Amino acid sequence: MQKSLTTLLAVVLLAQVATAEETDVKIDHPYVGMWVTEDGRIRHELLPNNRYVEARGTRERAYEGRYEVTGNHIEYWDDTGFTADGDFIDGVLYHAGMVLYRQ
Repeated sequence: MQKSLTTLLAVVLLAQVATAEETDVKIDHPYVGMWVTEDGRIRHELLPNNRYVEARGTRERAYEGRYEVTGNHIEYWDDTGFTADGDFIDGVLYHAGMVLYRQ
């Protein structure tokens, strides 16, 4: 029993360290944070764990999913199954016909 408990605790601690390391890497990424259209209607929050939340108007969690940034290009995979992409150019995010600014 003691050996099983020790092994379980070790696995939990390793998982926490791995998660912290992933988060630390992304926190320093210049694109993590909130991106908003000029009128404030569309808001993309790029989270440090490679997830995003998109708000539209009063609907705070209109879309959610994961993202991946390669260079200045971003790919989105929404939890409902659709995909999208965009590009960061001169500090502005161009995504699906929208222009979003860093907030």
